[in-house]
Amino acid sequence: MIDGFIALYIFMLAAFTGYEVIARVPVILHTPLMSGSNFVHGIVLVGAMVAMGRAHGTLEITIAFVGVVLAAGNAVGGYAVTERMLEMFKSSKPAPKAKH
Repeated sequence: MIDGFIALYIFMLAAFTGYEVIARVPVILHTPLMSGSNFVHGIVLVGAMVAMGRAHGTLEITIAFVGVVLAAGNAVGGYAVTERMLEMFKSSKPAPKAKH
């Protein structure tokens, strides 16, 4: 098992690195970045499900279940936001009809 301080250190490094990477992304790349991050959220969901499968005891199962619920919500919400952003790029003009 990972020691608590090592886990906290890894979490802090990941949070800082994530913030620095995202803060430097140009506005035009936010939609492709969001689409790519949805893939990562799916992997997080799989990891949370694996953790839940290996959990023993009520507290561990409860924490793992909350992790699965939050990861699933994050993945679904990411896809919904991406879909809404892609809708903004569609033309409001009707497509011309094809001539036969």
